[in-house]
Amino acid sequence: MKPIYFDNNATTPIAPEVLNEMLPYLKDFYGNPSSMHTFGGHLHRKIEDARAKVAVLINAEPEEIIFTSCGTESDNTAIMSAIESYPQKRHVITTRVEHPAVLNFCKHLARKGFRVTFLPVDKLGRFDMDAFLKAVDDDTAMVSIMYANNETGVIFPIKEIGEILRERKIVFHTDAVQAVGKIPINVKELPVDMLSLSGHKLHAPKGVGALYVRKGTRFYPYIIGGHQEHGRRAGTENVASIIGLGKACELAKEHLHKEAGYLCSLRDKLEKALLDLCPDSQINGDTINRLPNTTNMSFRYIEGEAILLRLDEYGICASSGSACTSGSLEPSHVLRAMGIPFNAIHGSIRFSLSRYNTEEEIDKVIEIMPAIIKELRMLSPYGKKELENC
Repeated sequence: MKPIYFDNNATTPIAPEVLNEMLPYLKDFYGNPSSMHTFGGHLHRKIEDARAKVAVLINAEPEEIIFTSCGTESDNTAIMSAIESYPQKRHVITTRVEHPAVLNFCKHLARKGFRVTFLPVDKLGRFDMDAFLKAVDDDTAMVSIMYANNETGVIFPIKEIGEILRERKIVFHTDAVQAVGKIPINVKELPVDMLSLSGHKLHAPKGVGALYVRKGTRFYPYIIGGHQEHGRRAGTENVASIIGLGKACELAKEHLHKEAGYLCSLRDKLEKALLDLCPDSQINGDTINRLPNTTNMSFRYIEGEAILLRLDEYGICASSGSACTSGSLEPSHVLRAMGIPFNAIHGSIRFSLSRYNTEEEIDKVIEIMPAIIKELRMLSPYGKKELENC
């Protein structure tokens, strides 16, 4: 049975066009792009073509793009580069709702003696600008704020934050892994110094990402060795995946505006139906300023994991939060930071869509979800009590 895949913020299927672009470089053109012979030199030109395609998607210059292995490496590289560039400063600012790639790295820095400020969000998951303004000081080496939250889809005011930091001459990095390819991003107009993206979030393969570094930004490499990536990231390039990322970015640019409207319509239909058909349900996060493909919903008095297991029996894939924290029994750190009530936070589900999802798939979830929720509540001592009081 073909799965109904609503977990695209965890990873996306490789686009057929991307796979076709990659295949020759997994089979026939296997040379090393650093080699002097023509067979290898051809691969170097393909890497540079891919670099240009990634740059076009975010309106950067090709030389501002560094290929990495993933979004996590891009995030870690950006933060480490900034603190290495300004060793006299010992303060880092981020938020409580970052992806573990940033959150846990900043906790690591705190254990190493850095002063780290973890900014709060409000009950809708929105950025706390007042807390940010109070946190910035002359000792701040860098600020890392996500562009859009991976669990709720809430978009942060990156332009406004960047303008403040640019005046203070403080390095600003944004983890845009969930935003790139879903909403327009123009780094020519966006005051960020570094920006992370990941291939497998936009229909390229896993194991490839990129870091945008604005011209003139101080930069220290995180992986040191050979001359690859103009000395900014050592290691033999993952040629086929880099080519795939370039093609995926080209497709994302082509589909961007049409796809956003399509995904909004699917998401809104799903939300409205589940809110109407499932009592004691709610949407978590700002419903206005968010990604078009993402909804995070809570169903009170039951466990999200139980919902996922029942959905899985029907071949429906969703999640209860970030795939990078799915091994933990702790409730979502994002929803906890938002102050979601205990009886709702444990029953949270994230549906994240892509251009390959259909209205028929949405209708299938709407058809079976209410019965699953009712069944699980009857098995729950809390849910049964609530139903009896209705």
